[in-house]
Amino acid sequence: MKWSVFTVATPDLNAEELAAAAASAGIDGIEWRFRGIPEDALQEEPSYWRNNRCSIDPATWEGQTPIFREAAHKHGRKSIALVPYLSCGDLPATEQAFQAANSLGASMMRVGVPGYNRTTSYPELYREAVRYLSEVQEMAKQYKVKALVETHHQTIAPSASLAYRLVQSLDAEHVGVLYDPGNLVHEGYENHRMGLELLGPYLAHVHVKNAGWFQEEAVATFSSERLGEDQSSSLTTKWNCSWLSLTEGVVDWVQVVRDLRAVGYDGYYGIEDFSGAFSSAKMLQHFTDVFQAIKQQLEEEVGV
Repeated sequence: MKWSVFTVATPDLNAEELAAAAASAGIDGIEWRFRGIPEDALQEEPSYWRNNRCSIDPATWEGQTPIFREAAHKHGRKSIALVPYLSCGDLPATEQAFQAANSLGASMMRVGVPGYNRTTSYPELYREAVRYLSEVQEMAKQYKVKALVETHHQTIAPSASLAYRLVQSLDAEHVGVLYDPGNLVHEGYENHRMGLELLGPYLAHVHVKNAGWFQEEAVATFSSERLGEDQSSSLTTKWNCSWLSLTEGVVDWVQVVRDLRAVGYDGYYGIEDFSGAFSSAKMLQHFTDVFQAIKQQLEEEVGV
């Protein structure tokens, strides 16, 4: 079992500190966040999506990638992926990211997928994505970095089946799917085994995190037919999905790993914990402890 860390989840560590912490926890691979820090966030406390100290800035990537690459190498880790935040159709930014990934020696890179918010129809967004991904495939060949479509809520690829629909006509050697069961808690859940069987050779990487749904305080909603009568109301339950630590959320990681093994997956499991339950270093160790226990349980099941 191979483990990696996506540095969005370790915002308080710089590249050197992250590589050392990964080595201490027994994590082999590093997925570097590719995004700049907003000017107004520089004086803030470290945070996942703003003042993230473990990020490569696209504006200065040529000077930064050797530093990040060497930090990994110094501690015996591999830079396995670059993870940018690309807009679907932005080919110049996509090519820049491929260049940075190639410079790092990474073998994978996340690419853009249209968001979905009811303002543009799915068929239109699908056509846009297919056009973009056909161009992305050529870049992936050129730079020898596999392009990944991530299963992610609030996009047109929230599930394995919809991600598969985007990539099914492309070459699985150059374009694949990043399967994220934690995101599927928010939106897009399908039976994991079925989704993985559908993805087949397109299954390229897995992200590891967990989440759960929580009920808000019930709120009163008034029926328009009754407003003129007795102002009677009904109670509407509101639910929110929040990130949790690996062992607390909806995702049954024992079963997910069992399903991944059943389809022959032998790639990396990449931690991306947003729960805030642990410091970065403790979170990495918790991840490997949990997955060591899962590995042992599944080996005992088959008598290995």
